[in-house]
Amino acid sequence: MSGAFRTFTNLPRIVAAFSFISMALAAQPGLAAERAAVERMEVSTRPITQFQIGRDVKNFGPLEFVGGLEMTSYARDFGGLSAFRFLKPGSDFIGIADTGFWFFGTIVHDADKRLAGVENFRMMQMVDRAGRPIDKKWEVDAEGLGVRDGIATIGFERNHRIAQFRIEPDAMKAPFRQLDFLVPKYELRQNRGFETVAYSNQDGPHQGALVIVSEKSLDKQGNIFAAILGGPHKGVFTVRCDGDFDITDGAFLPDGDLLLLERSFSVASGVKMRLRRIRGDGIVKGAVADGPVLMQADMGYQIDNMEGLDVWRRDDGALMVSLISDDNHSILERNLYLEFILHQD
Repeated sequence: MSGAFRTFTNLPRIVAAFSFISMALAAQPGLAAERAAVERMEVSTRPITQFQIGRDVKNFGPLEFVGGLEMTSYARDFGGLSAFRFLKPGSDFIGIADTGFWFFGTIVHDADKRLAGVENFRMMQMVDRAGRPIDKKWEVDAEGLGVRDGIATIGFERNHRIAQFRIEPDAMKAPFRQLDFLVPKYELRQNRGFETVAYSNQDGPHQGALVIVSEKSLDKQGNIFAAILGGPHKGVFTVRCDGDFDITDGAFLPDGDLLLLERSFSVASGVKMRLRRIRGDGIVKGAVADGPVLMQADMGYQIDNMEGLDVWRRDDGALMVSLISDDNHSILERNLYLEFILHQD
């Protein structure tokens, strides 16, 4: 996540929280295991029925707005939602917060497929091999998430690494493996690491390989470092850097293209987001991948610091794109969940 957004964070509260935890652990050695326990949270939601504020427009390029939720909770740890993936299409999900937490829950739809709320939401802190919660932010700045076959693969920045965890909801443990991310570590900017961690289609040209894309670590030509971690095209490639947007997440589409979520922020213009479709045949070792922008939105739309994306198939066959935002635990930002249909014709 870029530094501009972090300036909104309530630093005194964070410092106070760390101080309290440190003193508590020193006084009570057994508290560490308790601190890592699952925290169940009541999440309140407010429906979002218009994507463009004040207008009932539903179609934005090939995307059709279905609905959204603004999510709030009185729980102190709620927020900072960086990435998520559905474990069950459009319903049960797993996610990561850049404060070093896992989160799980269920998106609820009514009989007419309209968003109805969030249920069974809980969070738990990431732990070390001894099962102790990790309180050092720079060690658990979790940004990108890929899921396949019961394994969660996370991209961490600051202390750059790609780590794999067995998915055990309510009992997550330390990673069992770290992957070689191929991009030279010295090329990665501290706060611009791997925010996209996405598995390619198993029946596609990349044969299910994991693909990672950095937020905005640039090569000498000004393009964004990325890599394919396996399969016949294994190697480093780049994504064309287009304007002042940073890449915050991505997921593969059924045809093998990579849908990227991008975000821009400036004091003058505020926050923007866009979706860019990267052509799958351009994702090969040594290439500069690129593709068209499908949609772009600014503060005239119901967006915020958009960080997470997933693609899934609804039971009626519609191809769905879901987005979440990260409030950075700031009163100036919101936790949003948005749904769109991606029309392919």
